Amino acid sequence: MFFRTNTNDLDCLRVVIYINIHISFLCFSLHKDIIDYRDILLASFFNNGDIFWIINIYSDSSHSALKYLKEVEVNI
Repeated sequence: MFFRTNTNDLDCLRVVIYINIHISFLCFSLHKDIIDYRDILLASFFNNGDIFWIINIYSDSSHSALKYLKEVEVNI
């Protein structure tokens, strides 16, 4: 299971990526170095020499995570 650690008392857990133990051999990695935002988790895994990406976004009522992606112009 991948999740962000709380940086303060107001920062609650909003996104989680769960990896089933049966596919854990695919070598999953969390990428806070690419996207480091409390409502977004980015992970990758390898299969047959190819890299695949998983992104989990929590969309609150003000769409702050989507606005963050637009502001930082991350090329996904």
